[in-house]
Amino acid sequence: MNAPFSEIARALLGARKIVIVSHIHPDGDAIGSQLAMALALRQLGKQVTAWNEDGLPGSLRFLPQSELVTQPPAEPQDFDIVLALDTAALQRLGTPLQAIGHADQWINIDHHACNPRYGDLIYIDISAPATGQIVYELIQEANFPMTTHIAEALYAAISTDTGSFRYSNTTVRTFEIAAELVQAGVNVGEISHQLYDSYPKRRIELLSQILPEALFQADDRIVSLALTRKTKETLRIQPDDVDGLIDYVRSVETVLVAIFFEELEKDRIRISMRSKNPRIDVNRICVEFGGGGHSLAAGARICGDLADIRRRVTKRIIDEIGLSV
Repeated sequence: MNAPFSEIARALLGARKIVIVSHIHPDGDAIGSQLAMALALRQLGKQVTAWNEDGLPGSLRFLPQSELVTQPPAEPQDFDIVLALDTAALQRLGTPLQAIGHADQWINIDHHACNPRYGDLIYIDISAPATGQIVYELIQEANFPMTTHIAEALYAAISTDTGSFRYSNTTVRTFEIAAELVQAGVNVGEISHQLYDSYPKRRIELLSQILPEALFQADDRIVSLALTRKTKETLRIQPDDVDGLIDYVRSVETVLVAIFFEELEKDRIRISMRSKNPRIDVNRICVEFGGGGHSLAAGARICGDLADIRRRVTKRIIDEIGLSV
């Protein structure tokens, strides 16, 4: 059972010192949800800190007061409440876990089906297309402040996790909330420009490097891209430069599953998967590799050799397609 919004609101109102955390390699939903809650709670006079292991992505610096989201300090701090947003598993929080000393209470708000329901107060809605949508409903029901800056953060959260309202997870309620956020002051043209039409030149240089190496398999129903550390170092790629690259190959008409492999430090490989067929559940596949997410969009991080992991993961998807399609 989910905790009622009223109970979550009472806990937040009764707290003095709150830290808001989200998953490693944060996306627009993670940062937008964090920022919206941080701004609302600060309006209520709370002492609010917002941490992410990777800090604030450069692509989201345009959001007003986004500098509130920082990397955690080396020395642990105590809090009345830890509010975890858009984070399917505790270990996905990364270094903020070590920076939290004592906390009286943990609140877990998320929309991932693989969330194991950690925490004291939990609200998981897998039908919500974005955690930002849940945060909006919480703010509204609790009668928390809704400023233009809060609305902009929530719009960015919802827009990015719905593929600019294109993905099948977008609901009637999602469009209603978007309209309400516009009424609260969101400039749709400007925020969409910042989110989707303002990439650095190095992103195009990166595409020119990896797209020619796209690997199509299983009668072009599977496609994968791979990004090595060497390429990232040569082009000085930032973490958020790779966001959305998978969509360039996912859009090929024959493709059912697209996979993006990124070589990280310490022999770790980040895997992102996208499925275009509801019968091919990439969340279930990613869980097998220690990750998770949604049925049509999921990921994992595992240690090993890039080429070997690419072969193993692709073979697993080929087997899945053979059984599902």
